[in-house]
Amino acid sequence: MLLFMRFRKSAVIAVVCALAAGVSADRAGTSAPAGGPVEDLLNGRDWAHFAGGKPTHTGVRVTPLDRRITRQDGTGGQPNPPVNLRGPHVVFRGDVRIEAGLRRTDDTDAYLHLYGETPVIYDEWRYERRSVRIGVVGGRLRIDRWDGDSDRPAMTRTFGSGLGLEVRLAVEVRANRLVLEADGRVVGTVPARDVFASGRIWFGADAGAPGSWTLTDLHAQSLGRGRMSVVDAPGLRVPRSSDAMRDLAAVLPRPIRMGTALAVGPLLTDSAYRRTAGEEFSMFTPENDFKPQFVQPRRGVFAFAEGDTLVDFAEANRMKVHGHTLVWFEALPAWMRAEMTHEQRRRVMVEHIRAVAGHFRGKVAEWDVVNEPMSDEDEDYVNGNRGVRPQLWFEAMGEQYIDIAFHAAREADPHAVLYLNEYGVEEDGPRWDALYALLIRLKERGVPIDGVGFQDHEYAVGDRTDPEVFRRKVRALAGLGLKARVSEADVLVDEDEEDIQARQLAGKLAVCGEEPNCTSFSTWGFTDKYGSTADLRHYPPSPGNALPWDATYEVKPAYWALRDVLDDARRSGAG
Repeated sequence: MLLFMRFRKSAVIAVVCALAAGVSADRAGTSAPAGGPVEDLLNGRDWAHFAGGKPTHTGVRVTPLDRRITRQDGTGGQPNPPVNLRGPHVVFRGDVRIEAGLRRTDDTDAYLHLYGETPVIYDEWRYERRSVRIGVVGGRLRIDRWDGDSDRPAMTRTFGSGLGLEVRLAVEVRANRLVLEADGRVVGTVPARDVFASGRIWFGADAGAPGSWTLTDLHAQSLGRGRMSVVDAPGLRVPRSSDAMRDLAAVLPRPIRMGTALAVGPLLTDSAYRRTAGEEFSMFTPENDFKPQFVQPRRGVFAFAEGDTLVDFAEANRMKVHGHTLVWFEALPAWMRAEMTHEQRRRVMVEHIRAVAGHFRGKVAEWDVVNEPMSDEDEDYVNGNRGVRPQLWFEAMGEQYIDIAFHAAREADPHAVLYLNEYGVEEDGPRWDALYALLIRLKERGVPIDGVGFQDHEYAVGDRTDPEVFRRKVRALAGLGLKARVSEADVLVDEDEEDIQARQLAGKLAVCGEEPNCTSFSTWGFTDKYGSTADLRHYPPSPGNALPWDATYEVKPAYWALRDVLDDARRSGAG
């Protein structure tokens, strides 16, 4: 009897200690229950299109990108770690186990990210949805959990100590709790808070600068009565009919391209987005994935994976790519904004153009070489700047930064069509006058500029431009031997103003179809679900109302108005 009491007391103490350590009693000292087959998520899967990762014979080598998204004024630095969207993801029901091997050569921080919902990159802003990140930091296991209601993790915990350079990590999703293991030992549990309520897990990985680490293996297994399957990324080719906007535009007496801005995230995770993009458009502009802070987050460290995926999508669906953008004063990584001499600044700009345009040589039909060079400040139209914005490139090279950029782009890809892209120049006024004068100077100096993109963002009543005023601008460019395109059109309206939206977009398309030097009409996205006019002041963002499709992919009057313009132009040409 005494022996039994001692044994009982010891068992109670063991359970209490396990609970104090954050381990549930049913897991303390027990092995995982039987489950389904163990699935390999690394070997034979696509990790070659994962930014910052390089497949090797020992696993996937993960190098730090330190990719961040700055605010428009250059401040902040919202983390933007990569997701392997072209690799495998897990679909499950019930409980599931994810296990990984991490091998480090030094004390570099190593992170494995599990996404219940993939993040959404709006126009230079990352909406962080539900996910967890598990890492080895300072010899301890660290977990961060995002609940989809903030940029910052809702919970951060650390467990264990003394983890070495080679570590086996595991996380089990069990009845809305996460059970964490390191080197075969349970080190803690945390609430899952429905982070994987979607029944899906996508994978990402990241490293702390300046080191790197290797993901030696990655496996998944259903537990108990759970069910699980591994799903590879969808194919990029979209089955098509012959009655979309792109088809109507292609049979005009003078065909034009119908375009939009695309993001790689929804392209690979949202079938309606992918289907509509491939079906309706013959050209697209990468919304973010070609911008400097996305593609060269550290000097000499390039992240082309997302951009390459967009190019692959274009090739699969017979679409043209309009690259955006090589030189801009926004969307720059911190290192590119750092103090440097004027000559160093010039060298950085030219090296970036050569590297990016060179990488996509022959695959990108057109480039926005210089984006938004004109100033918003009245004083820059009278102080000798001649309306050119005094940003970091201008401060280093003067107006000639534009010349240098275009010459570098022409050298990097002699066959690409080179554009200057600007907003607010569709209407009459000093902004247009200054741009037109700049274009004359560029032509006189022999700058290899081929055309101008009119962004046509219409966010307020004062932004709405009469199509005939816009027509005069297009014809003025023709007089200089330059092409024109509508590059980023969107018209933000209230629900009872969608007829205004339809008229504004259709009016610009009609001008483009009628003027011989206008080559394409492109909206800045096509569905409000991912539109850049979403209200980003809270989570989740509220969609705007600026594009031809709403957030549920229902077409609006603007879509039918655009089709009517194309159909009328086709019939007029046939007659």
